[in-house]
Amino acid sequence: MPITLARKLAHFIQLSEVEQQVLQSMPVRLHQVEARRDIVADGDLPAELSLITEGFACRYKILKDGRRQIMAILIPGDICDLGALSTGGMDHGVAALNNNQIAAIPLERIFDSMEKYPRIEFALWRASMLDAALYRQWLINVGRRSAYERVAHLICEIWTRLEAIGRAVSGRYELPVTQSQLADATGLSLVHVNRTLKRLREDGLIAFHNNQVKVLHQERLCAAAEFDPGYLQIGPDASIFPTCCAEAARPTDCVSPHSLAAALLTPAREGQTQLYGRLAIANLASVPRSQEPA
Repeated sequence: MPITLARKLAHFIQLSEVEQQVLQSMPVRLHQVEARRDIVADGDLPAELSLITEGFACRYKILKDGRRQIMAILIPGDICDLGALSTGGMDHGVAALNNNQIAAIPLERIFDSMEKYPRIEFALWRASMLDAALYRQWLINVGRRSAYERVAHLICEIWTRLEAIGRAVSGRYELPVTQSQLADATGLSLVHVNRTLKRLREDGLIAFHNNQVKVLHQERLCAAAEFDPGYLQIGPDASIFPTCCAEAARPTDCVSPHSLAAALLTPAREGQTQLYGRLAIANLASVPRSQEPA
């Protein structure tokens, strides 16, 4: 099944037929990005949402002295610049690790669907919460886990995420990264990464050759990494939001009016400000007096 925005958001909520049709009808511009090229650059102001349909990418930041920190590895189905929906610009870069195919969707159409179908907005918000959960785990990785645990946890995370989209079978999956990139992702030296991978192989936990990973002992690897996949939000929660179109049409069902009004205080592009302004006014008008802020 091809990677689409509808399939991506269906991982977070059960989309109604109408919502699926809305997402599938959005214009998409497919383009290729070569390995080691930016998909979106640090400081960019994207006019489109970039969805990876094929390939792997990474979020990164480069310091003034040239040192690089990789903050996440992105897989097919990930959105490169979701944060730009609310901030307007990128505070980091996203680069292709191998050759990527990108589906670019105009932000104007995204904003329009968010305004008319609040459950789509809710699904996008949940996607951004997954990004935040990944950041928290990666922060723990570089801050507290040992080198052995860091590399093991990264292998478990990518494996679990790829398995959820059918890109990992029997513990085997593609991971097109160099040891230098693994070092930048785990905050280790290149020598330390080499030694750690050697230990994981000698302990009979993984095989890693020519960008192909094979998990040899799932339970022991997860135990070594103290890996709990709960933060990855695999599969939609049927109880979290109704699929009824009538209920889904009410903006107050999914968004706090006060948080939406607060969004007006954040500088954004003209289209975003107009959108959030209309939604905030509509929501605040329906708030019972007992809920109004003091």
